[in-house]
Amino acid sequence: MPDYGLPLRFGTFITPTNNPPHAAVELAQLSEELGYDLVTFQDHPYQSSFLDTWTLMTWVAAQTTSIHIAPNVLSTPMRPPAVTARAASSLDLLSGGRFDLGLGAGAFWDAIEAMGGRRLTPGQAVDALSEAIDVIRGIWATDDRSPLIAGGEYYSVHGAKRGPAPVHEMPLWIGAYKPRMLRLTGTKADGWLPSLAYLKPGDLTRGNAAIDEAALEAGRDPREITRLLNIGGAIGVDELLPLVLDEGVSTFILAADDPRAMQQFAAEVVPALREAVAAERASNGVVEETGPVRRASALAKRRPGIDYDGLPASLAGTAIEPGDIGYAKVRSTYLRGGAPGLVLRLTDAAQVPDALAYARAQNVPLAVRSGGHGISGRSTNDGGIVIDLHALNTIEVLDEATRRVRIGPGARWMDVAAALGEHGWALSSGDYGGVGVGGLATAGGIGWLVREHGLTIDHLRAADVVLADGSQVHVSTHEHPDLFWAIRGAGANFGIVTSFEFEVDEVGDLGWAQLAFDASDTAGFLEQWGAVVENSPRDLTSFVILGRPRPGQPQVAQVLAVVDSPDPDTIIARLQPLADLAPLLQQSVQLMPYAAIMANAQGGDHDGQGEPLARSGLIGHITPAFAAAAAALLDSGEVYFFQIRSVGGAVADVAPDATAYANRSANFSVVAFGSHPDRMNALWDDLLHHFDGLYLSFETDRRAGRLEEAFPPATLARLRALKAQLDPDNVFRDNFNVTPLEQRLG
Repeated sequence: MPDYGLPLRFGTFITPTNNPPHAAVELAQLSEELGYDLVTFQDHPYQSSFLDTWTLMTWVAAQTTSIHIAPNVLSTPMRPPAVTARAASSLDLLSGGRFDLGLGAGAFWDAIEAMGGRRLTPGQAVDALSEAIDVIRGIWATDDRSPLIAGGEYYSVHGAKRGPAPVHEMPLWIGAYKPRMLRLTGTKADGWLPSLAYLKPGDLTRGNAAIDEAALEAGRDPREITRLLNIGGAIGVDELLPLVLDEGVSTFILAADDPRAMQQFAAEVVPALREAVAAERASNGVVEETGPVRRASALAKRRPGIDYDGLPASLAGTAIEPGDIGYAKVRSTYLRGGAPGLVLRLTDAAQVPDALAYARAQNVPLAVRSGGHGISGRSTNDGGIVIDLHALNTIEVLDEATRRVRIGPGARWMDVAAALGEHGWALSSGDYGGVGVGGLATAGGIGWLVREHGLTIDHLRAADVVLADGSQVHVSTHEHPDLFWAIRGAGANFGIVTSFEFEVDEVGDLGWAQLAFDASDTAGFLEQWGAVVENSPRDLTSFVILGRPRPGQPQVAQVLAVVDSPDPDTIIARLQPLADLAPLLQQSVQLMPYAAIMANAQGGDHDGQGEPLARSGLIGHITPAFAAAAAALLDSGEVYFFQIRSVGGAVADVAPDATAYANRSANFSVVAFGSHPDRMNALWDDLLHHFDGLYLSFETDRRAGRLEEAFPPATLARLRALKAQLDPDNVFRDNFNVTPLEQRLG
């Protein structure tokens, strides 16, 4: 059998003895110290002298840091596959992607029956293992949101919830010898794991042939199936080299509980075998794979228009495809479901130009993602490429004296607030800590400190930007000033910002109020709230939130407010006019740091579904006419979330033409979420005459005219001219798109 060209790996096979109980753990730790890739344990739950294998593997995972762990092999008749799937993925998650799964069809049937298991004939054992594999893979298939129905006569699930998925592409190996088991291995498994001691001459050759034949019939590449081998005794390079070159074995697992044997094998045999295999492969023209061969089932999910094999070497390890185990975690954003053809999770800003050049060469949509929260931003797509910057999340103090900081686009605002809070600083940002810096810091930034400290973009002093042609520029008021002007309000149209430099403010403890009111007179409440906010000192910023009317219950308005002062008397003085607006249903007022207010998000991956429907408007005053129109909008039942944020104050101190965000006179930002586009559009269009602009971050409507509402004519003309200069091909178009001037005129 030819060499499959897979990288060599080495492991140990340790007896899970319980006397003394820590012996197996210490040998596992020694395996890691000696540089082994893998440590494995047999699974015989009916053996009273053994530790339970799952418990042992979990403990070993906690006591090690880098070595992979696997059963060798798991007794499937004693381990229900749905539970096994969750146990395996849970251990993989907890260990940082270090668990691999080996399965066996069962042996020692008298002992299994004594433990309550079911005796199976050889044929039944094959069918049962096949069903178990389907259940396990089905549980892991979190990209499919439908309930799992799988299995058959021996193992079946009817509507089980899927997940969690493993961290890495967890291989599923089968330890078996008989022809039907070998065919099952070739059809469904990722590896064959026999023991050399149980093989007769020619068994490896015959077994590989059977596996390869079954794999080809199933439409698989035989190289997808790793050939592992348990070995023991004094065995050296002369015996192992033919097993690699002639039999295709790439993973050797040493069965030894003797530390000296483990040390000798690691020090003498492993490096010598690696060297000999490398030399033979070089002379034979065998190209060594860098890792497991991608499964045919994964390749079948690739989307048209993307040259997957043409990915530059500089982006190796960044790509996640639809068939990959991690795809479900990156396909969607916080609110929007997506199905991109490729997600590039970059780890370094230096990769951005290559990623952009590669994406430009493909005839598919392009999205750029920072935190993945955005309501309006298209940081996912269908069949396109996503350049994901979440790992570019550094937060660095550049100059203590001037409070100058550098922040990566993938940092989340809650992490920024926490890091700056250690210095007694804060940066005006949004209201939700899970939002990424990149999207907000190129659109505006209306948050809890806006009336006192302005928009986020008002604190931006410089940025590093990758342009559509791949060039990298540093922008500021002195370097590429036109681009610096544009990225502060329309940045998504002009490039990919890889770092931001902000000048932050000194901010101490704040007053944080959460008030709930009976707003049965909705129009009157909104009008009075707006008047209170406008007439308040700048150190007060307030938002109001309302929802659909509830039958038989009063309309409830939730008012949130921040007072930029640590003084309790000042806080109460600012809040009292708000408290007098209407009957209070609930109240909470706390003194806390800004970082605590922003710590309102949980970690984890986004799993948005569907398409958010949001409308936005900027308005100077909450007039009686607008308040009545807003109340009518809520009474329609179409809007399930309605929010008004105070702006004004320091925002208006900046000249309208100083940044691409030009609607500086607005005192309020309005956003509404609905469910039915046609009805929502009709209702919102009736409100347009009240507004003077809109906020890009909260707008999903792409109908004609939205761009003209977002930017005044002079601002939009300047943006179009700059777009024609910097991005004439409109590469950055899958957003709230400013088209180049030539395209508009043509």
